[in-house]
Amino acid sequence: MKKVVVIYWSGTGNTELMANALADGANINDNEVRILRVEDASKEDVVNADAVALGCPSMGAEVLEESFMEPFVESLSDVVSGKPVALFGSYDWGDGEWMIDWVERMNGYGANLIGEGLIIHLTPEEDGINKCKSLGQELGK
Repeated sequence: MKKVVVIYWSGTGNTELMANALADGANINDNEVRILRVEDASKEDVVNADAVALGCPSMGAEVLEESFMEPFVESLSDVVSGKPVALFGSYDWGDGEWMIDWVERMNGYGANLIGEGLIIHLTPEEDGINKCKSLGQELGK
């Protein structure tokens, strides 16, 4: 049994849908799965988890949301080394640069990334929800 935490920020609800699907997928092998909005999460939630999923949509010029998610991610620089981490988020424009940057950043922190960061254009439909569930299953193994 693993302790899995899914922490996300969502402006329109798209990334929240992804977070819920990812959590559904991680809910295997009697795992303890928690879903938290980043506003309600703490660094200790990550420290105490066996595996972590972080979700944030692309904002502005393809960056993380700056009021809550950016400072939270920055606070994790010294606690995710070797920890399984999955990244996900939705986008409306651009080519996924925010996720590429985020993956590179988490690799720099030493995280054990699961996948290359899952991005879905706008609202996840059935195929996107299934991709989120699959990512959750990988994280929950």
